[in-house]
Amino acid sequence: MLGSFGSSSHDEEEEPSPPNAYLHHHHHHRQNLAPPPLHMRQVLISCAELISRSDLTAAHRLIGILLSNSSPYGDSTERLVHQFTKALSLRLNRCAAAAAASSSSIGSSTDDDALIQSSYLSLNQVTPFIRFSQLTANQAILEAIDGQQAIHILDFDIMHGVQWPPLMQAVAERFPPPTLRITGTGTDLEILRRTGDRLAKFAHSLGLRFQFHPLISDESTSAAAAASSVLLLPHETLVVNCVHYLHRLLKDRDRLRLFLHRIKAMSPRVLTVAEREANHNHPVFQQRFVEALDHYAAVFESLEATLPPASRERLAVEQIWFGKEIGDIVAAEGENRRERHERFRSWEMMLRNAGFSNVALSPFALSQAKLLLRLHYPSEGYQLHILNDSFFLGWQNQPLFSVSSWR
Repeated sequence: MLGSFGSSSHDEEEEPSPPNAYLHHHHHHRQNLAPPPLHMRQVLISCAELISRSDLTAAHRLIGILLSNSSPYGDSTERLVHQFTKALSLRLNRCAAAAAASSSSIGSSTDDDALIQSSYLSLNQVTPFIRFSQLTANQAILEAIDGQQAIHILDFDIMHGVQWPPLMQAVAERFPPPTLRITGTGTDLEILRRTGDRLAKFAHSLGLRFQFHPLISDESTSAAAAASSVLLLPHETLVVNCVHYLHRLLKDRDRLRLFLHRIKAMSPRVLTVAEREANHNHPVFQQRFVEALDHYAAVFESLEATLPPASRERLAVEQIWFGKEIGDIVAAEGENRRERHERFRSWEMMLRNAGFSNVALSPFALSQAKLLLRLHYPSEGYQLHILNDSFFLGWQNQPLFSVSSWR
């Protein structure tokens, strides 16, 4: 059944019933069985089309149908349809100028922040996406700094710093162990300080000479300015880590170009990049919508294959973490849209234009990533592909994330 959710289906081409005919039919036969999942994809797309044509009454009726045929507790298709319907309904309300009443669901109160943080930790546990990215980036870093005595890592948006303990452990085992400094950027000084304290304690337990520097980088201080304010000591080897970070700078391409040139000018020994393999930055809403629908269909299928239906972590990840992303991609426009992702070939072009060239990830990095998947996420569905010396983690045959290394 899930397979029928794919984008190219035979039935779909044979009978592209127009949204209104479908609606009309449904209106008179409410007692009919729910349409098959294939139709639900089509109904979602029809609803997005109606909203973009400002046919709000018809869109509203389709949202009713979608809501009655989906559930946050059903199979992966029903859960996916539920999240996308919520996002469409948010967009519809904003279009109907009732933004004040509806935007509260995307607001960011302290409670929301706490929920989002805990769903991030669940995401880290139940999906391989973040661990795969961090593990592979760490391996590229370890190989690049081999033999260096003083290492300085500039980590953009360090959050809780969970990427670094395994690298610190590996570095502490070298002889003689190098010194390590980490400059971590973020928007909240308190979180940065707590992260720094945790890492310093861990370094101390390893006997590693370590320093941590918090660096505030938000809308007011551009990422390029933040990079420029990093003081490098002579003899220090610089590493720049951008794991799931660069897409945030896509809002302003000139700033992004400036940032990449600024990083290149600092001559890092390695720049590690991990990004979502999807184009959620398309200016045309409908194309962005279909792209997001196919991307998250694969993500939700992977969650269904690896976690039981009643799993609380799965619900939290789907509704809070991915729900927030989907809400942003579908319902936010212009300056307000944060989740802008582009595919690897787009990043590859930008990085090459800034003077970077690809560093091949090693066979050891590959076997390590495979081991991670086998040990922690033993499902046939996760797949690793190598393209242009970079790694792609996908579900079935759909790539979802890329990790690459540059110099």
